Amino acid sequence: MPMYKKSLLILLLIACVGGGAAMYGYGFQDEALSLDAAERPAEQCSAEITVYVTGAVNQPGIVNIPENARVADAVNACGGVLPTAATDQINMAQKLKDGQQVRVPEKSVDAVMSAGGTGNQERGTDASGRVNINLADEKTLDSLPGIGPAMAKRIIDYRNTEGMFQSPEDLKKIKGIGDAKFEKLKDRITV
Repeated sequence: MPMYKKSLLILLLIACVGGGAAMYGYGFQDEALSLDAAERPAEQCSAEITVYVTGAVNQPGIVNIPENARVADAVNACGGVLPTAATDQINMAQKLKDGQQVRVPEKSVDAVMSAGGTGNQERGTDASGRVNINLADEKTLDSLPGIGPAMAKRIIDYRNTEGMFQSPEDLKKIKGIGDAKFEKLKDRITV
C-alpha cells in the first residue's frame, strides 16, 4: 500500500502542478486579450482623418471621419448629396486619406434641364417667369437687369466650380453682385 499511496501522491502532485500552470496560463492569456481588446478600440476610435468635401452636397466643408472611411462616409457626414449631384461620376466606395479633397460633381446643366421638364423651364425660367440661376443658360442670365454677358459667364463659371446655388442670396458671392444689384434682381430670380 505504501507504493500505491506514493503513486497516488505523485499523481495528485502532478495534477495540481498541471492545473495551476493551466490556470496561470489561462489567466495570463485572458489578461493579455483583455488589454489588447481595450487598447485596440481606443486606437481605432481615435484614429480619424480630415477631408474636405465640396460640390453637390448639402453642407460642404471639412469633416473628421474614421481612418478607414470611404467617400460615401464623407458625403454622408456633409448631409448627403443634392438632387443635382452626378453620383455616377464619383466612386463612393473609394477609401480616403487624410487631407484629401472630395468633389461631388454636378450634373451638366443640359441634363438638369432635360430632367426638369419642358417649355420655359428648359430656358431656365419657372412658370412665373423668374430665372432659375442654377439652370439658366448665359443668354437667359444676360436678360436679367444689370447682368451682362461677362457677369452671366461668371455666374455659370461659379456654378460649374462651386456647385449649384442654395438660395438666391448666394448670387452675391459672384464678384460684381453686391446688395444694390441683388435688390434689383431678387424678385426676378429663383433656385
